[in-house]
Amino acid sequence: MPESNAFEPSQSPTSRLPVIGPGHTYASINEKISAIVLFRGTTFGWLVGFGIAFMIFMMMLGSISYLLYKGVGVWGINNRVGWGFDIINFVWWIGIGHAGTLISAILLLLHQKWRTSINRFAEAMTLFAVACAGLFPVLHLGRPWYAYFLFPYPNTMGMYFPQFRSPLEWDVFAVSTYASVSLVFWYVGLIPDLATLRDRARGWFTKTVYGFFSLGWRGSARHWHRYESIYLLLAGLSTPLVLSVHTIVSFDFAVSIIPGWHATFFPPYFVAGAIYAGFAMVLTLAIPVRWVYGLEDFITDKHLENMGLITLVTGNMVGYAYIMELFYGWYSANEYEQFMVHNRVLGPYWALYVALIVCNIIAPQFLWSKRIRRNSWWLFTISMFVSVGMWLERYVIIVVSLHRTFLPSSWGTYAGTFWDWTLYIGTMGFFLTLLFLFIRLLPVISMSEMQMLLPGASGAPEKGAAKP
Repeated sequence: MPESNAFEPSQSPTSRLPVIGPGHTYASINEKISAIVLFRGTTFGWLVGFGIAFMIFMMMLGSISYLLYKGVGVWGINNRVGWGFDIINFVWWIGIGHAGTLISAILLLLHQKWRTSINRFAEAMTLFAVACAGLFPVLHLGRPWYAYFLFPYPNTMGMYFPQFRSPLEWDVFAVSTYASVSLVFWYVGLIPDLATLRDRARGWFTKTVYGFFSLGWRGSARHWHRYESIYLLLAGLSTPLVLSVHTIVSFDFAVSIIPGWHATFFPPYFVAGAIYAGFAMVLTLAIPVRWVYGLEDFITDKHLENMGLITLVTGNMVGYAYIMELFYGWYSANEYEQFMVHNRVLGPYWALYVALIVCNIIAPQFLWSKRIRRNSWWLFTISMFVSVGMWLERYVIIVVSLHRTFLPSSWGTYAGTFWDWTLYIGTMGFFLTLLFLFIRLLPVISMSEMQMLLPGASGAPEKGAAKP
């Protein structure tokens, strides 16, 4: 970690904002963050929020049960739109899962101190989003109990390896690798804080549980040395995965011959879109958590402004990709590509395309204003627009390219059914249920890393995170 003072002024107006409120010590950081888990108790607001999320989660389980009973015919997919809500939602959730590892890994390697306050729940958000995403392609198989066919394994038919020429097979390895590394990265970062919870907990059971998962952490110099080595190593391992996983997801489309999908700029376009959607979701979650738990000292205006700037930059990159799609359709001189552009802008789904432009291109332009970037309500509103817009983007890419293919006699329209919507909304309940449990059981902000931001800190806390 860098040794410079967190309150040190610099030339940039943005960097003059503090990354931690004044007056904090090692003890006050531990006390305030761990109190949310250990001493604040289960509040009425948390119970209400968790109850609502859990009921929506039950709706997802009901939808999956009915799907398994009746088959994928209950969805709105048909011959012309074989990829419906399930693949739209898969790509949308995977995109949301990008910001967590980006904040943790890439910003760590770039020595960006402001990542510290938001990396913990951004990483958790990544894991929960990937869990939601993984449901859709498995259910889309129609017979999800045969999903293990996608993995290499010894079997009686003598085929140890799946069909690697299929881009969907690439997803299996990309997403599972990303989820595995993200989980290990998240857990390793939690170990010092779990030890702090162990030492501050009052009950025997709580001490035992946190002690078990803290792996015997005592905060010695040897522990810190090994922790920082493995954490940096995992950050280096995670960084290419951030770029690779959504690049491979984009290959599902780019290697096909469908007009509107067969484009070389899809990998950077998808990665930028994923970061865009991921940061929007981080803002959507961070702002209410900051307000409810009084964490303004740790998630400061600097964090909000920096996330607003990244949202603005990636939003403009996505806008550039939209323009390139139009230009590519015209410049290719290919009648099918030109028809795709015409159909996307002026076809039956033109209203969704307009809504997409409003949400993804026009709404973020308000972030040019510093006053709006530092206003949490404005940021929350814009982040909601972006989340909706990114889902519409996937809807437009998939449905509009498929509903009118090369064979005009098979043209038709597509709409999600009741079971499509209940499954999609249900995954939001699944995501929020996990998030509420995370807030209740684990520190939402890394205590050990926040201590490193204090004036005079240089690496590990003076007495170890376990006994501040």
